[in-house]
Amino acid sequence: MEFKGIYVAIVTPFSDDGRIDHDALAALSSDLVDQGIHGLVPCGTTGESATLSHDEHRQVVETVVGAVGGRVPVVAGTGSNSTAEAIRLTNDAADAGADGALLISPYYNRPTQAGLFAHFETIASETDLPLILYNIPSRTAVDIKPDTIGRLARLDRIVGLKEATGSITVATDIISRCGPEFLLFSGDDGMTLPMLAIGGHGVISVVAQLAPALMVQLYEAFIAGDLDTARQINGRLMPLINALFIETNPGPIKEAMYYAGAIPRPDLRLPLVRVDLPTRALLRSAMAQAGIDVVNGR
Repeated sequence: MEFKGIYVAIVTPFSDDGRIDHDALAALSSDLVDQGIHGLVPCGTTGESATLSHDEHRQVVETVVGAVGGRVPVVAGTGSNSTAEAIRLTNDAADAGADGALLISPYYNRPTQAGLFAHFETIASETDLPLILYNIPSRTAVDIKPDTIGRLARLDRIVGLKEATGSITVATDIISRCGPEFLLFSGDDGMTLPMLAIGGHGVISVVAQLAPALMVQLYEAFIAGDLDTARQINGRLMPLINALFIETNPGPIKEAMYYAGAIPRPDLRLPLVRVDLPTRALLRSAMAQAGIDVVNGR
């Protein structure tokens, strides 16, 4: 399968007893594909992977794979700050039917660049899945430098990067080191259009599960050379994108998805809690600006 376009970092819905709501997850996954999304990424940061057990990781991937039914690729989040655990999660995702894996850099223990290379090289040697690296220093406190990414890009299994440093300069450096075939995804919704403009291949998006048609239209307009339309859609979405990150992700997107009727509840797992009242009001206002109806939670 080809990995490019608008991929959704999908939320993990929970039921009122704190368990995964697999029916809601399956319905959301299928609906997003019906609306033209190019791929799904379960068990990422937005999917609250940090509070999912190993069994739950696999169950979430199985549910999304089953709902998608081969219509679009499923790239499962399988990263960890333990190399052995990342290998296990990656192989479990492969067994569950994932088409690829997304690997965040090892958080908390803050390896050197040599340690980062060894971590990803070891995982790549233990799986047959295509691997997309994920660099987000604001969450992990470690930055995969462009030189290290360039070395990793020469490994057979490592096919791309989700870039979330927020720097176009860094992204441009990565493209120059890795070449046009190395897949570069924006990790920030607000950087989608600039990233496409310098040669990126798409975005792994939070907002796209709330406004899938708009994000797909933005991408398709850019690919068709209709920059005016792409810019117009980008401007329309920016207030909503900003609102979705006013508190820690995925709190705001789950709240907004609940308001839109896309998931039954906005619940998160501790230590994350539901967004506060001012954020709720801001989200409803931003949704209205973007033309997204609020059907729950008034």
